[in-house]
Amino acid sequence: MNEFLINLSKEVELCGDIRKDVYNLIMKYNRPRIADHTLRVGDKAKALAVSFGVNEDLAEIAGLLHDIGGIFPNDDRIEVAKKLNIEVLPEEEIAPIILHQKISKIMAEEIFRIKDISVLEAIGCHTTLKANASTMDMIVFIADKLEWDQTGIPPYLSEVEEQLKKSLELGAFTFVKYQWDNRANLMVIHPWLEEAYKDLKEKI
Repeated sequence: MNEFLINLSKEVELCGDIRKDVYNLIMKYNRPRIADHTLRVGDKAKALAVSFGVNEDLAEIAGLLHDIGGIFPNDDRIEVAKKLNIEVLPEEEIAPIILHQKISKIMAEEIFRIKDISVLEAIGCHTTLKANASTMDMIVFIADKLEWDQTGIPPYLSEVEEQLKKSLELGAFTFVKYQWDNRANLMVIHPWLEEAYKDLKEKI
């Protein structure tokens, strides 16, 4: 285990119930909004997995763990990423909030001992998605967006839910297109988002 995470893991007492462990870890860092969000995303990912033929237990785990990197403040995430030997893209230097997806992936693997590649990959791209996204990738990505961590109703909610009735890919593309169409409002255009948009557009 990375030395930085060894020190962190010493502060975490895991009971073996992943819902409780994730919630308690996040609350230890006083992030109640993220803690509540992760539980809802875990539930949504599990429900979507049932609809789209993916292992529901693995989807729930991915949803629960997707934001654990959020325990670190935005201002610290570049430093944390470097300690974890994570490549930091220029866009992530500008908007380090995005780095939490990569940090969460490493924490899930090393602290929570997650070995399933589909779970780890979904956690690692849940904010931006990526090209050639797997079913698990899209499920966690969409669950995160439908159960967003802001107040009020997501402006894209009804359209994404409507397209999900047709296919998972259409649901994912609908949100990616929403971001792409409103990219002038984004702090940065992450290359993975752009690649996901072009990939899904071509496939659909």
